[in-house]
Order: sequence, then C-alpha cells, then structure tokens
Amino acid sequence: MTDLLHSPGFLGTNANYGADMTLVLSILVALIFTVGFYVARQEKFVWHGRIQTFGALVNLTLVLWLMILPFRDFVLRDQGGPRPAYFHTVTIFHALLGTAALLFGNFVVLRGHNLVPKVLKFKNYKPFMRTAYTLYIVQTLLGVGVYLVWFVFVPNPPLFN
Repeated sequence: MTDLLHSPGFLGTNANYGADMTLVLSILVALIFTVGFYVARQEKFVWHGRIQTFGALVNLTLVLWLMILPFRDFVLRDQGGPRPAYFHTVTIFHALLGTAALLFGNFVVLRGHNLVPKVLKFKNYKPFMRTAYTLYIVQTLLGVGVYLVWFVFVPNPPLFN
C-alpha cells in the first residue's frame, strides 16, 4: 500500500498518488456533506444522519491516515526543505482550523446520535449543524489551496522517498 501511495499522482502535478487521492476524497466528502444538507432540507432526517455520519467517518479516516504524517514530515520536520514561508503559513492555518472543524463536526455527529454527556447536549441543533457544514466546506477549499501550494506553486514540492 505504501508503494502505491508514494507512486506518481494522477492529476498531473508534482503530487504523489496519496496526495491526489486525499484531494479527490476530500472533495467527495464535501459533496457527501452537501447531499446530506439537502436531504435534511427535505426533512428526511434518518437519511441525513446516516449520510453525515458516513461523511464524518470518511473525513476522520482521511485526516488520521493521509494528512497527519505529511504535516509532521514536511511542515514540522521540514523534510526536503527549505520551502517558502507561505508553504508553512497556509498549511499550519489549514491544520489549526481543520483540527477545530474536525473536533466540532465529530462532536455534532456524536450529539446527533445522543452519544455525549447530558451537560453537552443542546436543543437547537440547526445552528450547530450549519456551522459544522460551513467549516467543512471552508476547510475543503483551504485544502485545495494547500494542495496547490504544496504541489503546484512551491519550487521544492514535498516528496516521499
């Protein structure tokens, strides 16, 4: 599997297969969340919950499996550096806001399944869901920006050996 993830990408940039898959799957998750949003607007709340839970699980898997290690290696450890300051700035901003969005979004999903302590429950669910959705869409757009910075704009793109 590691060989596949580190093989050349399929989007025509300097990215490897893993980075291209991360980008495509992140956009797919944004589409899944958008479908879930529209299903809720149609008041099909059981399907809405299933769709959003699936999207949150896929997103959590992407972050834990395909985003943390490249951040550690190429931002925190600066492997293969040096790189321009904007490389680090954009990526760190995305990581910080993304961590907040991931924690908040998963909290909202857990709340939707009544899996949080009573003290953390809220009654007006709609603003929390809309905030989580908005954060995810913003993060997806920032993620596209990170991809472009890493694999299109920087003269020294990150490469796994």
